[in-house]
Amino acid sequence: MEKSGFFHSVRLDENKCMGCTNCIKRCPTGAIRVRRGKAYIISERCIDCGECIRICPHHAKYAEKYSFDELQKYKYRIALPAPALYGQFNNLDDTDYVLTALKKLGFDDAFEVSKGAEIVSEATRAELSHSGRKKPVISSACPAVVRLIRVRFPNLIENVLDFNPPMEEAARLARECAVKNTGYRKSDIGIFFITPCTAKITAIKQPICNNGSNVDGVFGIKDIYPSLLHEMENTEKTEPLRDSGIIGVSWASSGGEAAALFTDRYLAADGIENVIKVLEEIEDEKLSDLDFIELNACPGGCVGGPLTVENPYVAKARIQHLRKYMPVSCNHLDIKSVPRYMRWDNPLKELPVMRLSDDMGEALQKMGEMKRIENSLPGLDCGTCGAPSCSDLAEDIVRGKASIEDCVFFSRENTDKNNYIPIPAPFRKTEKNE
Repeated sequence: MEKSGFFHSVRLDENKCMGCTNCIKRCPTGAIRVRRGKAYIISERCIDCGECIRICPHHAKYAEKYSFDELQKYKYRIALPAPALYGQFNNLDDTDYVLTALKKLGFDDAFEVSKGAEIVSEATRAELSHSGRKKPVISSACPAVVRLIRVRFPNLIENVLDFNPPMEEAARLARECAVKNTGYRKSDIGIFFITPCTAKITAIKQPICNNGSNVDGVFGIKDIYPSLLHEMENTEKTEPLRDSGIIGVSWASSGGEAAALFTDRYLAADGIENVIKVLEEIEDEKLSDLDFIELNACPGGCVGGPLTVENPYVAKARIQHLRKYMPVSCNHLDIKSVPRYMRWDNPLKELPVMRLSDDMGEALQKMGEMKRIENSLPGLDCGTCGAPSCSDLAEDIVRGKASIEDCVFFSRENTDKNNYIPIPAPFRKTEKNE
């Protein structure tokens, strides 16, 4: 990964990378290139969605891991399980089994993120009732989507809901309760999120719109799953720790957040390609009749995160099964307006990494040059040059980071003394190239 001031939870092991180019095709922001047989990540473009982790056949992409030794830094340790965690276990009808098992792993308490989700749902309903809000309102719950918007769709920044996600709200409440119940200082209490995805790790370590996170550490679901499953299988008696219902737990899968708003004027999309299509339609003002847009970068929602262990559709079915044993909701906000602490500290701002230049005239000149180069390329988007598409290669050339000879059709090795380019067999259209 190129060095920059950005923190990223997605990492690359160059020793495992085979330069296969699978990842460059999946990255939604064109943040990956392959050069000299190895992939590298353009740091400022990466949104930590984890698509490259999901697609890499050689497991060269991975998420930053945290050691359980982190727990020892605090006198009182609280686990913050994401709702998606419940979908990883078969025949689960009581979330107290999961929460009790978390305590047996070394945590002093387990506080559900789904509790925070129910509170955020109520706040969102209150926000949507204000006529002055720009519609459609786009959920800010998925940090990968928020980062995608600031990189590729800055015109939609005004539409993004400026609320802290359920994870942050749950962490704030968990710390307040722990201080009250234990007498420990806030700094003595460690809050650890159990995450289904990489984007939330980045959101904790380097928040976009907040001065800091309420969460102190994070563990991937797949990293604690074996130990947690073992403890669950050996748990005969549970503690009454559950404090959320259907509304909160339903946030685990696509459509759960929007359904909690009790309106039919919404759209829910999941999977990064579908998210991009929806954002393009919002830009084109084709969805202006809707009040709310829920977008999840992962397929199926958070249950499809790259740090989960179960098939997202199986996990979603398990969440639906679990809902039968739960109340509708356990948490409510008795408010007329949304409290200030639930909003971001700072406004969301564009990250202009796609600009060719800050000077408009120079940018237009480079754009024209880029178009000229792109038109000279074969337009096959084969990826053999190490860029995702011919357009991306043209951009790299204009930025001085690539050469026209990176294209297989223009390499000197493939060109004879008459500048004749023998077209590779799969791309031949006439016998002239035979």
